[in-house]
Amino acid sequence: MTQEEVLNVLRHVIDPELGINVVDLGLVYSVDIQDGHVRVAMTMTTPACPLHDYLLQAAEAALWQHLPEVQSVHVELVWDPPWQPTMMSEAAKRQLEVAR
Repeated sequence: MTQEEVLNVLRHVIDPELGINVVDLGLVYSVDIQDGHVRVAMTMTTPACPLHDYLLQAAEAALWQHLPEVQSVHVELVWDPPWQPTMMSEAAKRQLEVAR
């Protein structure tokens, strides 16, 4: 299991308000994998985001579902550094620009 595999799984987790996955939104800050134990640090676009529980649970569920070699999953919500639109991938920026 690699960091890229974990990120690819997390691309299945879509922010329902924006219709973009959490990786391209820049919400995933780090992935740590050790002996099948996966730790993900992620944030939200704002501390007032009403979807934080949903997105954290969806991320955890996706990892359990798509990576059979996972021994444990911990998805941590962090606020530092604060999320900024510049953290989005170019594809996400284009998608949001088209949606306007």
